[in-house]
Amino acid sequence: MSNIHPSAVIESGAQIDPGATVGPFCIVGPDVSLAAGVHLKSHVVVTGRTQIGEDTVIFPFSVIGEIPQDLKFKGEASQLIIGKRNRIREHVTMNSGTEGGGGVTRVGDDGLFMAGCHIAHDAIIGDRCIIVNSVAIAGHCVLEDDVIVGGLSGVHQFVRIGRGAIIGAVTMVTNDVIPYGLVQAPRGELDGLNLVGLKRRGVARGDITALRAAFQMLAQGEGTFHDRARRLRDETTSDYVREIVEFIVADSDRHFLTPR
Repeated sequence: MSNIHPSAVIESGAQIDPGATVGPFCIVGPDVSLAAGVHLKSHVVVTGRTQIGEDTVIFPFSVIGEIPQDLKFKGEASQLIIGKRNRIREHVTMNSGTEGGGGVTRVGDDGLFMAGCHIAHDAIIGDRCIIVNSVAIAGHCVLEDDVIVGGLSGVHQFVRIGRGAIIGAVTMVTNDVIPYGLVQAPRGELDGLNLVGLKRRGVARGDITALRAAFQMLAQGEGTFHDRARRLRDETTSDYVREIVEFIVADSDRHFLTPR
């Protein structure tokens, strides 16, 4: 194929759409599937049982689909599934799943994964997420849609980050983050709401007001954090507030970052 550079190594069994492009010195493993419009720039390694969706672009020296960095991994079959229109920049690593985590690492659509970031085994990354330079997303994490994680930050294994949340740079996130939350400080603290992100997405003023009131109730109301969330569920008429409440009362392997 004219769009596969002659220096690329394509192992037997790889499924490459005629509309995909594989640049110089790339290596594509035998169980890899590249959809139409996928572009491996150069020096990219894609291995394992990895599927890459349409129009995703991967920049030089990224390693996609290698085995997990997990000592419990014993070579069992696992997958990495990447969605459409992602931009995966230089030196990014994404690992396949493990048996203990369901066997699949999933990345949604329209994400930006900036230079040097890492997506570990069994992580679930939603649509339109931005993972900034040198961020480490540990195993079994869940990032819902529209999450932004600032540069040099780390997210502890099993942490969930709700839709629309933003994590400031150089932050260690050790507990779950509510949807639309704003987290910052070296040991991450829930410091407010991602108001800028809400406004950019065109969320109505009334819903933003309801979210701010809900945040204050979670921060200062009577009872435990979960008690306050359950009261909010009974009192609110805002779908955005209900989303936060359902996130809080759902099952989780971690505690929550709570408002200061």
